[in-house]
Amino acid sequence: MKRRDNKQNLLSKAVASAFLVASLAGSVMSANATEDTIVPLPKDDVDIKLLRYEGTLANRYTEIFLIGGNATTKELKGGVYQTIGLNDPKETGDTAPAEILDKMDMKALAQEYNLLGAYKNGPRQWTLDWVEVKVGKQRNFQGLDARWVMWLDVPEHLGGSQDKMSYRPITGKRDTHFGINKGTRVYLLDDPEGNTYCMKSMSQILDPDQSYESLKDLGSKLKLAEGWKFRTKILEQDLILTPNNGKCLICQDDFGNTYDRTGGPYSNYKP
Repeated sequence: MKRRDNKQNLLSKAVASAFLVASLAGSVMSANATEDTIVPLPKDDVDIKLLRYEGTLANRYTEIFLIGGNATTKELKGGVYQTIGLNDPKETGDTAPAEILDKMDMKALAQEYNLLGAYKNGPRQWTLDWVEVKVGKQRNFQGLDARWVMWLDVPEHLGGSQDKMSYRPITGKRDTHFGINKGTRVYLLDDPEGNTYCMKSMSQILDPDQSYESLKDLGSKLKLAEGWKFRTKILEQDLILTPNNGKCLICQDDFGNTYDRTGGPYSNYKP
């Protein structure tokens, strides 16, 4: 994986992609909260820099959420830390080694940082050829290195089972750009209104046996919502997924794979 660093003079106000919110239903709440106490998060959105990673297709990664805020009012905030570009000295494409990830204790991590909770959002595999992301401070979580990439607002009504998230587009905010190269196979969802969403991340949370290679059979496994369609194709030109003034539209399928809206301001074209 190749990386190009670009220093930024301004701090990003990036907040998390909304598809991550649903995963917080499985977060472990610690005993650090008392009534009406605001639990602060580490201020790791400092010295922001833009990193570009290429050759990310099928690479394995995870995200660690540190969760603070007010447990009484349910006004929760998450700091999201990404493993991309780390924990892979031999450049195998695995930035979240199972020997570390599988042993992580989220309750202990929350207690270590005196927070309300912590969550392990992974493992996942990228379905992108390159990623541009703004990062802050790097931390080591029980042997796993990860960098701060965004803040996450955690609305209570978005927590819950996968059924509450599947095929229900959500608005997220971010500064990242994603790319899929000409000649790469893409996996697409078309909603009832004719909007197209392109998969960017394959999940191994709900189905540990799912792999990038197995996506060729995904269409026969999905339980699509009414009016939704799944298709796959080989790109005839590069596809670049872009936010619309800092906003993007995201959805998941019933396996927890995540997709970004395409077309209009959300990409350079609609595949």
